[in-house]
Amino acid sequence: MNIAFLGTGFVADYYMTTLANHPELRLTGVYDRSAERLRQFTAFHGVRAYDSAEALIGDPEVAIVVNLTTPESHFALSKAALEAGKHVYCEKPLAMDAGDAARLIALADDRKLTVATAPANALSDAHALVASLLAANHIGTPRLIYAEMEDGPVFRDKWETWRSRSGAPWPGLHEFEIGCTLEHAGYALSWLVSLFGAVESLTAFSALTFPDKGRGTEGLHLAPDFSVGCLKFRSGPVARLTSGLAAPKNRALTIIGDGGSIAVADLWDNRSAVHLEEVSAPRRLEARIGHRLEAKLGRFLHAKPQAGRKVRYPAAAKPAALPAYPSQIDFCRGIAEQARAIAAGRQPFFSGQRALHITELALALNNAGTAAAPYIPSSSF
Repeated sequence: MNIAFLGTGFVADYYMTTLANHPELRLTGVYDRSAERLRQFTAFHGVRAYDSAEALIGDPEVAIVVNLTTPESHFALSKAALEAGKHVYCEKPLAMDAGDAARLIALADDRKLTVATAPANALSDAHALVASLLAANHIGTPRLIYAEMEDGPVFRDKWETWRSRSGAPWPGLHEFEIGCTLEHAGYALSWLVSLFGAVESLTAFSALTFPDKGRGTEGLHLAPDFSVGCLKFRSGPVARLTSGLAAPKNRALTIIGDGGSIAVADLWDNRSAVHLEEVSAPRRLEARIGHRLEAKLGRFLHAKPQAGRKVRYPAAAKPAALPAYPSQIDFCRGIAEQARAIAAGRQPFFSGQRALHITELALALNNAGTAAAPYIPSSSF
């Protein structure tokens, strides 16, 4: 199926790296509003450049427009692509407003098209492994989930020097303006929604905790750099999701059930380490030694073996081409799934109302500092 990339910024190189995993996808060309960035990208990858966004969207050979532009451009360009009769695969979020996101889905339904959304990490090998453990009832009924999307204090790092494979600078200032929640919460939300279904209610809080993020941020309107939400799923479980740009890096997921727990080390790793601890199983020797050592020393040990056993993956037919750490995700897997769904006449998994639901949740988390109604204690001292 023919696809075209609208936007050749930092993330576009991740898509180019993983496009090799999906020979059924054919890239017809790319476009970027920066002539220099477009020239640099096409020279590096040896791909065709379109003269304009309109030319790309209007190309009758293109079936899926892959929207890799800045978040505030997502709605207008995705809408234009749908109106031109194209399917759309859009980087997160679908729009900066839940109403606009809903309008995209309604337009796609009206035109009998699909709008699918990133991220694709919930189509990973790790996700499939965890889903199989849950389906086999290894931990009984899931009750509580902890999800972390902490990217570390990147504003203290030398982010101005970060470059993609083809030389695109990491858009640090823009990321600080958009916020870590809209940029990163989707990586956890896509897992949670696909494993446990729709969210019934959400209680959230967000804040800008570090308003000074160094040189270049003076006078900018910065988005929240911390958010936390408690999600009640219609299917029963409760989850806590944190997103941030200040706490130490942590992208783990822990699912706790009646009969044990599943721990995923890194949601950005296609084949992340996954540990299973079953209540009915004997405790591993390493865990028993760690527990006894804590008791003997009389203090908590932060560095000790992971609880449970490490679960083995089925042998991969062929190792996937992935970006370097930390973004070891098959970014094009979502597009490939969308293409297969279109060919089969079905709805892609992360599209339609499910894509809208993930977008709405991310926006609610991000905007909780102003949109929430926090409980104010009557007592004080």
